Amino acid sequence: MLVSRGRNPSAGEVISQAVTSPELRNRILTTIGLLLLVRIGIYIPMPGIDRVRFQEFLQGGGNLIGFLDIFTGGGVSSLGVFALGILPFINASIIMQLLTASLPQLEDLQKNEGEAGRRKIAQITRYVALGWGLIQSVVFALILKQYATEGLSEVVFVIQTALALVTGAMVVMWISEVITERGIGQGASLVIFLNIVATLPSTLGNAISQAQLGGRQAVIGLATLTLVFLATIVGIVFVQEASRRLPIVSAKRQIGGTGTLPSRQSYLPMKLNAGGVMPIIFASAMLFLPATLAQVTKQEWLAQAVGAIQPGKTAYYVLYFALILGFSYFYASLTLNPTDIASNLKRGGVAIPGVRPGTATANYISGVQARLTLLGGLFLGAVVIIPSLLENSSGIVLGGLGSTSLLILVGVAIETAKQVKTYVVSQRYEGMVRG
Repeated sequence: MLVSRGRNPSAGEVISQAVTSPELRNRILTTIGLLLLVRIGIYIPMPGIDRVRFQEFLQGGGNLIGFLDIFTGGGVSSLGVFALGILPFINASIIMQLLTASLPQLEDLQKNEGEAGRRKIAQITRYVALGWGLIQSVVFALILKQYATEGLSEVVFVIQTALALVTGAMVVMWISEVITERGIGQGASLVIFLNIVATLPSTLGNAISQAQLGGRQAVIGLATLTLVFLATIVGIVFVQEASRRLPIVSAKRQIGGTGTLPSRQSYLPMKLNAGGVMPIIFASAMLFLPATLAQVTKQEWLAQAVGAIQPGKTAYYVLYFALILGFSYFYASLTLNPTDIASNLKRGGVAIPGVRPGTATANYISGVQARLTLLGGLFLGAVVIIPSLLENSSGIVLGGLGSTSLLILVGVAIETAKQVKTYVVSQRYEGMVRG
């Protein structure tokens, strides 16, 4: 077996482990097989729907549905039984994060109950996913009832469609959990990753066709977009991995009655982009929701308000950027609590050099967090706005291949690669112990 001398395994060692190690090979094959099952479910059609009329609705501007289609790999537009995909579980996870931050009971379960508490939260998340999936299924069925085939009762159509959708969503949730436990990587993230990758061939094909029809200017626009996306991928990698290391020093400790342990120096990492892709998802949903409500309710005043913030208009980009920045601060406040960190540091006899323990430490961490969040939010806003401006100016529409997709693809790829490398390193040391 190829073994690298450094801390990180080489590509050759990873490939060798994937071939020779039965456990790693089984995990990889399990992950691939279950992901293929998710893709197959997307193309199992739901009955009783006039698909031609529904496609006309999508082409006429089904904004929110088109946005959700990115994360379901075309499941919404193809109207398969897995149309909702992993979305109810993702939404439930977000809801549980918000509730855990606001409800002391859930916070106690997460922090003080150990593995048993985390299992309880996971079980509650499943129930929330079921309830949220049922709500989404009923709403989606009510939207689809106008496209039901003739001779089918509306009540029967709504019931059978909602049941099919929520059942498919629960199956996808179960598959994602099996991938997390018995496969490689985080199951829910890999399902979204696969769905986005599945739409890339058609998206790129459409972009190339637009460039061919648009002449020289369109070709130059496509080439510019390609360079911008490549630069964006590089920037995402750096920002996703970037962190501010706050130096921390532990106090000297007495050993018995004779000696002392020397003080130790370490650091406290704080991520530059703590919210990941979530601020963009929240901001996109906030922008797309009014447009979808206007289509469903047919309210003229709402349609006029939506018309003022359509893509391509200055108000749209200003509002989008402001929402991303605002949600960046909101999500960062959920993922990091400076007061708790300061309390834990003080309890462990650890301090930041030059900063008094307690309230002063909490204020210092809060200030660092605010500055990092500002930089991360500005980066996310630029990643979203710049490609959108280039798309509008060049006339090349890349559909689902946007900043949100790139952030998810890069983030999931990095995390999955880290998990594989961690497994290979553990196998390396197990081999050394056995040897």
